[in-house]
Amino acid sequence: MIASSSSGNCYLLENKEETLILECGLTFKKIQEGLGYDTRKVVGCLVTHEHKDHSKSIEQLNKNGIDVYTSKGTMRALGLNENYRLKAIKAHEKIKIGGFTILPFDTQHDAEEPLGFLIQHQDMGKLLFITDSYYCKYKFKGLDHIMAECNYKKEILQENIEKGLVPECLKNRITKSHFELENVKEFLKSSDLSNTKNIVIIHLSSQNSDENLFREEIERSTGRPVCIGRKGLEIDISKKVF
Repeated sequence: MIASSSSGNCYLLENKEETLILECGLTFKKIQEGLGYDTRKVVGCLVTHEHKDHSKSIEQLNKNGIDVYTSKGTMRALGLNENYRLKAIKAHEKIKIGGFTILPFDTQHDAEEPLGFLIQHQDMGKLLFITDSYYCKYKFKGLDHIMAECNYKKEILQENIEKGLVPECLKNRITKSHFELENVKEFLKSSDLSNTKNIVIIHLSSQNSDENLFREEIERSTGRPVCIGRKGLEIDISKKVF
């Protein structure tokens, strides 16, 4: 994990031969640092939506020979056009990037055409990636790994509003664009977690979250190991260790 916050998001799925980038909401220099200044293994980058903390370096990745995959709505919102390096993808239409098979699905966010991704690779199994969505209407089966936003807890948000730490006008925007703790728990319980080895919680609000509380509650609710996604976190999700 290179970064996971409202300031920027970028994650790497990698083995010895390939690296798939999830989100590019940082400067290209910081992404290069996270890659160890070696882009030769990178097979592509998936971007969920147009907000800059997820899409900042699309053009720089393209200029440096890295293909980016995102929705036409995201391209339109950014004023970009599809080309041989910037490729349009659609919800429910499976694609292949190197050894990764990806099924995009629609999410619920204040963006043009936001997506989540179900990603499969023979070395890791099936991984679900969902961020910046206030709920998910889909149920998933056979998930080995989950990366899911848990942005805020409604009671913490309300307390911060009452203290004047968060403007009241932001409340509706937050609640209609980001995953709240109770919604995350309900979503996870509705999915098939029988094969799930780990759950990584990402994109926590700097003001309206509580890392320890979120981890404890989700572990108790799901019965699965949970960790908090933050800069520098590395998790071995290869099949061989399970």
